[in-house]
Amino acid sequence: MRARYTQDFRQEAVRQVKAGESIAAVGKTLGIPKATLGKWVKQSDVGGGAAQKASSVTSEQMELARLRAENARLR
Repeated sequence: MRARYTQDFRQEAVRQVKAGESIAAVGKTLGIPKATLGKWVKQSDVGGGAAQKASSVTSEQMELARLRAENARLR
């Protein structure tokens, strides 16, 4: 089954990479394949949409995204 990620989750993952975390580290923490996360980062560089919106993510949204990823990984 193919995983589905919300836009908020994607934006938070991209924001973490843009903040200096490695794609591998963010992918492992959030349970995202490196190739998928790399594609999101490239898309944000081209379109700018995800990167611009990601800066408005609250710490609660960030924690929720992390917990959702962990929950999905544990299932």
